[in-house]
Amino acid sequence: MTDFRAIADALSQELAADLAAGRRRAGDRLPTSRDFAHRRGIAASTASRVYAELTRRGVTVGEVGRGTFLRAAGTPLPRPPAREAGGAEVTDLEVNFSVLPDQAALLAPGLVGLTGPEALMDALGRGAVRGTAEARAATSALMARGGWRPDTEGLLFAGRGQQAIAALFTALVAPGERIGFEAMTYPMAKGMALRLGLQSVPLAMDAEGLRPEAVAAAHRAHPLRLIYLQPDLHNPLGVTMPPARRAALGALLRELGILAVEDVVYAFLAGEAVAPLAAHAPDHVVVVDSLSKRVAPGLTLGMMAAPAALRHRLAAALRLGGWSAQGFTLAAGTAWMEDGSVATLVRRKRADALARNALARGILGDAGLRLRGDPRAYHLWLELPAGWRAETFVAAAARRRIAVSPAAEFAVGAGHAPDAVRLALAAPPEASLRPALETLRDLALAGPDSGSVG
Repeated sequence: MTDFRAIADALSQELAADLAAGRRRAGDRLPTSRDFAHRRGIAASTASRVYAELTRRGVTVGEVGRGTFLRAAGTPLPRPPAREAGGAEVTDLEVNFSVLPDQAALLAPGLVGLTGPEALMDALGRGAVRGTAEARAATSALMARGGWRPDTEGLLFAGRGQQAIAALFTALVAPGERIGFEAMTYPMAKGMALRLGLQSVPLAMDAEGLRPEAVAAAHRAHPLRLIYLQPDLHNPLGVTMPPARRAALGALLRELGILAVEDVVYAFLAGEAVAPLAAHAPDHVVVVDSLSKRVAPGLTLGMMAAPAALRHRLAAALRLGGWSAQGFTLAAGTAWMEDGSVATLVRRKRADALARNALARGILGDAGLRLRGDPRAYHLWLELPAGWRAETFVAAAARRRIAVSPAAEFAVGAGHAPDAVRLALAAPPEASLRPALETLRDLALAGPDSGSVG
């Protein structure tokens, strides 16, 4: 995903330098955000967010129907974004990591065993893609669900789940080959495919998730080397694939000989009742998981459960990419899995996600706005009322110091993205989450022509 804040930083400095040198004057009109997107080679939605960020910082003034203008003389140099400065000005509904207020106290005892000289020396050694026997046993137990349990010999470890995905794409798909994605997907995954020179193919979804017939049709038109999907609490739509659909898709993978990357990073919120897709096609599916959502983004661990035929190739990709898990992270993650800290966090975060989701549904859904998603998830999909464009809504929300993600960030291919936004509910404290949701409700219902948007 393009970092619009970094672009805003650079543009702010450029405009300040132009003003100081006399190349621009206060009141000059900037190009439209669409023209700016074309010139910089970025998405129109990203450009809209850049312009909204400049207005938030006081660098520009936006006037509905007229354009965006440099502020009057004496405009101070732009300050850094509120999130980077550590401030609480922006309510961030883009990132979806939950860190509970008391979880540091819960996790701290698990690190005591790593403070002794011998244990610490082991933890400070080089990481290993195969981890340790203790790490494999704890991870196998953690990932087990619905009667399925990964073979400990098939477990590999990366620094993060994103690194595991990068290794999979690198090892299994050659440049120019086709990789299928759900039509709306995790932006980081589609971005990796683009950087690796892979052809991304959008695959249709319905209320039960990825449609097997869409996979079959795309493969028969031109072979797919791999598909990437999130069957549990799908990001961004929140769809959870029922068992019958998983069985049908698994049968299709076996029939056509297609490999799949099953990203289950949100599955812990859904519970252990439903077996993963890998249970239906064990030789064709690599399961990717992570501690980032269960624990925290600052000290995480990526895991993959791979079929025997792929293990050597994937381990080599992790090593060559420098993506193997680091020793201290592996030791800490193992300690937390073994002492029950991760299981405790999972229970607490399930309750937290249910409560936040219910709060959002009460504020937005009860007002008549259309929402999609699983009530157990930390995110919701808001379909905007008629008249709104997603990019315009994102910019209007940014002016109110609320960050949300437009549909275009998740869309695969060149087709039109729906006028919708994803709301990530995990990060803000409830004291700021509630008023932010109320502001978004009022904004959505007022419409883009209400006069309150500019």
